[in-house]
Amino acid sequence: MPLTTLLVDDEPLAREGLRMLLSQDPDIAAIHDAKNGVEAVAAIRDLRPDLVFLDVQMPEMDGIAVVKEVGAGEMPAVVFVTAYDKYAIEAFEINAIDYLLKPVTAERFAQALERAKSRLEPRPADDTNRQILSLLETIASPHRSLKRLAVRSAGKTIFVDVEDIDWIEAAENYVQLHVGRATHLLHVTMNTLEESLHTETFLRIHRSLIVNVHRIKELQPALHGEYVVTLQDGVHLQSGRTYSERLKALAANPF
Repeated sequence: MPLTTLLVDDEPLAREGLRMLLSQDPDIAAIHDAKNGVEAVAAIRDLRPDLVFLDVQMPEMDGIAVVKEVGAGEMPAVVFVTAYDKYAIEAFEINAIDYLLKPVTAERFAQALERAKSRLEPRPADDTNRQILSLLETIASPHRSLKRLAVRSAGKTIFVDVEDIDWIEAAENYVQLHVGRATHLLHVTMNTLEESLHTETFLRIHRSLIVNVHRIKELQPALHGEYVVTLQDGVHLQSGRTYSERLKALAANPF
């Protein structure tokens, strides 16, 4: 079953990595590229690929927006590629075959590709239902919180262990990760990232600030129920009034 495929990712190295993995499969007849969401929409409409590997986090038009622009009913089979487990749920809702978490391993890629081939073949309804159940189990079983983040910068990808992050601040549709003396800009909203962080480690203290509680050295009460949060490296952060109860709970002993 010769397949025409489309790789969509704004990072050239990511596209090349997927291309290398795809090129090893004898069933792949053609591999096309798109470096952004706009190109992806045009390629899907013009080339009518059988299978699309679609990056979720892209500037301007992300992977979810691509599907909405083309129309879920007009989309070819999709495997989402993402750094965040939470996108798996939305991927399933728009009928994606599977999703791959970055960094993509050869073993996991092969599994997703075989699942895609299987899905593209005509099959009885019972088989389709079993596949849906399998996908739901895959979505439910991964870790509930992020372990590390893939940050793109200057043509390369840097991997940041989440536990090493001291604090996070919002920057419009981005967040800035503060890791020791280094900072990294990540294209994700504050609310989206907060949902994927472990609640016992990270605490939102302001609409624009999330703090690793293990880095907090002291809390100093300020006006209107707010706090000045001092981190171990001496950084001072001002909490928001609506988050005061969270800090009060953090400051309370369990006995």
